[in-house]
Amino acid sequence: MKRISIGIIEDDPVVQKSLRSYLSANPKFEISFVVNSIEAFQALASQNSPFAADIVLLDIQLPGMSGLEGIRVIKRQLPPVDIIMLTTFEEADKIFKALCAGACSYLSKQVPLQKIQEAILTVSQGGAYMSPKIARKVVDYFKPKPAKKEAVLTARQQQIVDGLLRGLSYKMVAAELNITLDTVRAHVKNIYRVLEINSKAELIKRAYDQD
Repeated sequence: MKRISIGIIEDDPVVQKSLRSYLSANPKFEISFVVNSIEAFQALASQNSPFAADIVLLDIQLPGMSGLEGIRVIKRQLPPVDIIMLTTFEEADKIFKALCAGACSYLSKQVPLQKIQEAILTVSQGGAYMSPKIARKVVDYFKPKPAKKEAVLTARQQQIVDGLLRGLSYKMVAAELNITLDTVRAHVKNIYRVLEINSKAELIKRAYDQD
């Protein structure tokens, strides 16, 4: 049975050693290369002796070129390779940048080595793998956003808006509706709050935008 060839690009010597020791103990795996930067990977690739890997474990925070930038470098050198991001960064933007650049899986370094092994086996069979916290971020990202509640004015507020849109002053609106000037001002303040605007100009623009 052909063994799964694994490359590791990780600058933390402790993590690097743990990955190499644990994964090489599995007879299904063979370690193709272990380097601490994308630049070291490029140097290795430029040597005369050919090398390959089915799967690359790649850290994001690397000295020199970042792992995110390195995804395309790796893909150019090893087009069929599957890249598993293994990182402490769990921000949604980094997850999606990595996936868009060509990574197929994204794991937190906090997961046990057994889970990393599980991810490698899943990816080798054509699947994708994400640690639960990261999977939740992906789900939340694509979850439909709650619709913004439509602003609703009272009948009196609408009357005042209609007057202002007809070019009436606050004083003229007050006279037309038989209310005090202070009452008009209070209503206008509430209208601005409900509509989330700050001026009569914004009120007019909003009215024309809705026509």
